[in-house]
Parts: sequence; structure tokens; C-alpha cells
Amino acid sequence: MTLADDIRFFAASDVGRTRDHNEDNFLIDGRLALFVVADGMGGHAAGEVASAIAVRIVHEEVRRERALVESYGRRGGSTPETAKAILSLLERAVQRACARVHAEARADSGKRGMGTTLSTLLLAGPSGFLAHVGDSRIYLFRGEKMQQLTEDHTVCSELLRRGKMHPDEIEKVAQKNAITRAVGVYERVEVDTLRLDVLPGDQYLLASDGLHGYIGHIAELEPYLDDPEGERATRELVELANRKGGRDNITAVLVRVGAGDAIDAARARLRARAHDVLEAMPLFAGLGERGLLRVLSVTEVLRAPAGDVLVREGDKGDELYLVLSGLCRVSRGAAVLGDIGPSEHFGELALVRDQPRSVTVTAVEPTELAVIHRADLFELLRREPELGVKLLWQLVGVLADRLDRTSFDLTGARVDHASADAVGATAREP
Repeated sequence: MTLADDIRFFAASDVGRTRDHNEDNFLIDGRLALFVVADGMGGHAAGEVASAIAVRIVHEEVRRERALVESYGRRGGSTPETAKAILSLLERAVQRACARVHAEARADSGKRGMGTTLSTLLLAGPSGFLAHVGDSRIYLFRGEKMQQLTEDHTVCSELLRRGKMHPDEIEKVAQKNAITRAVGVYERVEVDTLRLDVLPGDQYLLASDGLHGYIGHIAELEPYLDDPEGERATRELVELANRKGGRDNITAVLVRVGAGDAIDAARARLRARAHDVLEAMPLFAGLGERGLLRVLSVTEVLRAPAGDVLVREGDKGDELYLVLSGLCRVSRGAAVLGDIGPSEHFGELALVRDQPRSVTVTAVEPTELAVIHRADLFELLRREPELGVKLLWQLVGVLADRLDRTSFDLTGARVDHASADAVGATAREP
């Protein structure tokens, strides 16, 4: 049984204290492990229509490709190619929903301009797949720590993300919560997608802004997800939003992943170690938890037997390797240069340049490694340019540090050489 087969789910939705009807819609398909929250917008109940259409279309599209999702969920079927196919499936589903809502609005003048947010979570085997548009949110509660997986598509978030405004100034912005992307306002929409590892004990919270709009800090959500009674947790989250004003519709969907088996426990251990190694690397140290999670989403874990050559001198390569357990030996020609053990890494420059490897690296005992391929990292950065800018600055810092060390070493070598010349000249004096 995979983790996606060992889940529990709970939901609560409420009209709030000031609205006269609920324009939120949500979907739970336990057999597919598909969860959707949509928050509609538009006059004369058009928002309710938009969110209902979007939820239905996404559900139809994923059900149509059930075989693809199930093949990924089977042990051994979780390939990178299939993962990309599922992300493409979710994006197509959202685009079809967008086109359908837009067509409905054009056909009825009373629904012109209607649209909806859409946040989708699909669990399959060892992975979770997200598709997101708008300002509903998906949170992850892992290891007693809450983090937001999605980014709001609002004026406020865009200004902060681009560094155009300091957080202290954002209250002065008119229409700061206006949505910059929505499903159905135009015929197509830009969709954020993400694959991430699902680990034992994970909890996912899908929330409309009628709930998260009242959360001053993300940590406020943690006590509710600590509640062992999921139904009570979602109900109390809705009550919290109503106590704080209830000015909008409120929806919360909580998904809880079980303990899994020994294979899942081993995978969680390796992923935790990969996270720690990445976090300690200067190249990734400044990305923050959300950025690290995205880099881990394109990280592959492999096992190398003793004697396996991971990198061969003179060959071209595009991988960064993180040693999670075991031992690797570095050599150049016949000379052994040293060993690389757990929590160490090699090959990081292959992520940014296409040059032959300068050394050979061989596993001298059974070794577990995390691997990042240049093409996968570049595709992630293409989809998330803000992350790319952060990584670029980190890379500049790493290269500057290396240049400083090289200059220092060369200066030291020149001093040693000058000293040796001086000693030689003194020795030759009569």
C-alpha cells in the first residue's frame, strides 16, 4: 500500500457572516486522492457558477487519465517522465476549466467577468502534484512546521515578490488584495505547478482566502493541525474565521497522510538528509524553506553499489551529487585526491557550465546519493524566475568566494617563491 492509499480527509465550508450565498466550491475524490478548492468571483452568483464549473472540469480531466495516475502510484512506476506527464495533465485540466468558464461568461451577459481561484492537490504514490491559480492556498504541515506551498497571485504578493515595496509599506497600497490571475477571466491563464515528495505524517490544508485572510502568521494554523480529530480541526478553523469577522466565504480541506511502511520511512530519512545537505551548501543556503522544497522537487535519490563509477574524468556531465550515506573516492589519472563522505557533495559547477569532468568519482562502498540534473533545475527556474534570481545571486557569491581563495593561494605561492629566492640569494653570498 502506498502513502496515497493511506490518507484521511476532512472538509468544512461556510457562507461567513456577511455574504448571502457561498461562492466557494471544493472537491474531494478519495479514490483518486484529488482535492480542489475554488473561490468564485462575479456578481449575481456568477462566482458560484465559475467555481463549480472549474471544479467539475478538473475532476473530469483527471478521471479521464486515471490510468496514468495509477501507473505512477504503483511501486516502481514513479518515473520522472510520468511525473512530468501528470503535471502537464493538471495544467491542461486548469486550462480547459479556464476556457469553459470564459465561454460561459461570454454567452451570458449577466456573468461577464466571472472567474475563480483554483488550488488543486493530487496525491499519487510517493508524490504530491499541485496546480494553482489565484489566492486560495495550499499549506504543508511536516515535522511540526507549517509552510505555504503556493504563492498568492495578488497585487500585494507581486509587489513584495519583485522587491518593489517593503512589507511595512504594503498597507498603503490600494486594492492590495486584488487578484492578478484567475481562472475564466481570460481564455487562458498562467498556472503554477509543482511536484513534491509525500512523506509519512504529512498534512495538507487547502484554504480559501476567507480563512487564511484572518491568519496573521502561518504558525497560528499549527495548533489546529495538531488536533487529532480532523473533522473538529476544519470546523474550528471555520469558526476562527467567523469569530474574526467572517467577511467572506470560508472553506478548509484537510488531508492527512498515514505512517506508510518501511520503504516510506527509509525514503523520508533520505529526503531529510538531502534537505540538510542542500541547506548547508552555499549555492542553496539563501533560498529559504520554500525554495529548498522546490529544489528537492527536482532531486532524484539513487543507490550506487561499491565500484560504481559516478563521474569519469573527461566525460561531460550535468549533475550535482549529494552524498547521503556511504563513501566515494576522487581521483585524477592514477592519483587519489581524497574521499567524499556523507553530507558532502561534488559536481556543482556542472549545473552552470558544460565542461568535461576534471576528476573521476567512484563509490568505494554502497552509497546513497541525491542527484540534481541541470535540465531539471533550469526548467524549475524557468517556471519560477524569482527563485532563479536568488540562485543566481548565490552562485555569484560562491564564485566570488572561490576567486578570493584562489587569489589568496596565488599570493601565498608568490610569497613562498620570493622567500625561497631570497634564501637562495643569501646562501650564495660570499
